[in-house]
Order: sequence, then C-alpha cells, then structure tokens
Amino acid sequence: MSIIRKIRQKILDRDYYLSSHAEDEMLNDNLGRNDVERVILTGKINRKLTGDISGTRYRIEGSARDGRKVYVICRHREDGSLIIITVYTVSEEI
Repeated sequence: MSIIRKIRQKILDRDYYLSSHAEDEMLNDNLGRNDVERVILTGKINRKLTGDISGTRYRIEGSARDGRKVYVICRHREDGSLIIITVYTVSEEI
C-alpha cells in the first residue's frame, strides 16, 4: 500500500491526532478539521521530509472547502497513529 493510501486510511479510521500547533494554525487560517481531512483525502504528497529524528514527515498539498491551497504536514507516530503536525494556507504569488 502506498504512503498516501496509508495516510488516508488513518483519516478514514479516525486514527489521527491534531497537534496543538496544528490547531492554532487552523484557527489562524480559519480552517476546520473537515478542511484538513479533505486535503489529505483528495490531495497529493508533494514533499517527503527526512532527517527528523521523530520520523519522516510528509507535506500534503490540497484544497480547503473554499478552494484555498493548503499544506498539511504529518507523520506516523511510534504507536502507528497519524499526527498532524501543522496546517497552513498558501497565498499565491503575483
């Protein structure tokens, strides 16, 4: 099973956690849990971040319900669950 499919399955199984940092960023960007889930379920991994002693992180790019471009950074925890580390919107450069 591919990494994105494993991550999506964690979302579908509700086997994931939002870090307090992710919750703060979601509040700042007016994003809800359903936006984060939508990004993961419909988006794509656009970057694999290695070198973190806590484990490989993945940056998933997708769209919020209102169409804004959003990045979700997540990784698998030692217990097998998924942790959403941070979430942020991306403003398009003109």
